[in-house]
Amino acid sequence: MARYVFLMYDTEDWHDTVDEQGVADEFALHEEFMAAVTAAGASVAGGEALERSSTASTVRRGPDSGSRPLVTDGPFAETKEALGGFYVIEAPDLDVALRLAAACPAGTVEVRPVMEMPET
Repeated sequence: MARYVFLMYDTEDWHDTVDEQGVADEFALHEEFMAAVTAAGASVAGGEALERSSTASTVRRGPDSGSRPLVTDGPFAETKEALGGFYVIEAPDLDVALRLAAACPAGTVEVRPVMEMPET
């Protein structure tokens, strides 16, 4: 089976107002999604929720190998939606992965095939 990463983007404003029940409701939606993945003959190979983008640091390499990396607080780009988590899904093909992404409880889901590395 091919592997796909589902990068989940959404606004982060729910962090400002969510209560314990809201968090429980969100986790229930993801449990339903994981059940849908299994029902489709695919599997969840991994995934995590991420802290707010304001907790991120960005390391940018210089243009040549001798320059020092630049480290900044926060994400590199200013956006309304931020990466909030990811799943690694093993699915028979891209069509199945895209159907599952449509069922994923996130505002936007970017689906990327995982690059298969040659065995050495």
